[in-house]
Amino acid sequence: MIAVKCPHCHVGLKVDEKKLPSGITSFKCPKCKRPIPVSMLSQKEGEGTSSSDTALLHPLKKGIGRITVLPNAGTAEQVFPLAEGVSIIGRKSSRPSLATIGIETTDRSMSREHIRIEVKKDSKGGYKHYLSDNNSKNHTLYNSNYLGEGEEVILNNNEEIIIGRTVLRFNE
Repeated sequence: MIAVKCPHCHVGLKVDEKKLPSGITSFKCPKCKRPIPVSMLSQKEGEGTSSSDTALLHPLKKGIGRITVLPNAGTAEQVFPLAEGVSIIGRKSSRPSLATIGIETTDRSMSREHIRIEVKKDSKGGYKHYLSDNNSKNHTLYNSNYLGEGEEVILNNNEEIIIGRTVLRFNE
């Protein structure tokens, strides 16, 4: 049995690795019903100090992330996949804008070019997502703190960003 923690609802689970099918990439959390991504790593015979045939479960790093706009009174839920490179995110407008992702909303406190997310490959073949405020009038709230001028943070799975009165969720 292996102890596993759901990355979404954080419930602790005991998993019998012998019952997992070969090649499995995820399984559903029994509490929140969301997928728990896994990769199977096992020791080869003769390696390590343990004589047991142990398989370890580790979170599987997904590729490039996505931004989900959480619904509120003036904004419907929207999902935007991110791409490698720079994305400027803000309120969709009929006026000219440099935004590559326009959020359909009535939230006038969100700038048309509010935040910047840069997606770069890391040394392990995965991706890092760098968030910064794009000189917005009403600033950007990240993990309950305002981003300072020129400040750049690395986004982690399931973190929230508030632009104007609109809440965004980052997922890998």
